Amino acid sequence: MDSTTITANPTLANKKLGLLLSTSPEHPNAETVYHLSKTALANKVDTYLYFIDEGVKNLEDRRFSELAKDGLKLFVCAYGCQQHHISTDGYGKEVTFCGLVILSNIIDGCDRFLAFN
Repeated sequence: MDSTTITANPTLANKKLGLLLSTSPEHPNAETVYHLSKTALANKVDTYLYFIDEGVKNLEDRRFSELAKDGLKLFVCAYGCQQHHISTDGYGKEVTFCGLVILSNIIDGCDRFLAFN
């Protein structure tokens, strides 16, 4: 995806999109989820992203933290962080460390949910 301006689609405003990322930063899914999240936010879509399994390693990618400051609701599996030795210290209120109950709520509460495994 290039750096062209994203034109908002008003029919998407206030919709809810849930995303799950379970792959490491090296996997193409990380780039896809980043651009999808950025585009959804530009279209005023309430966007929820949950990192799980190897996906917790994407927490170290500052681009996701920046998107969280722009409105992305970023959730990270606390157990996954423990398993992959990812520190949960030093993150602001933009990042929520939680468990699978939150993921279940995201799935139930969104208009669309996409899993990138």
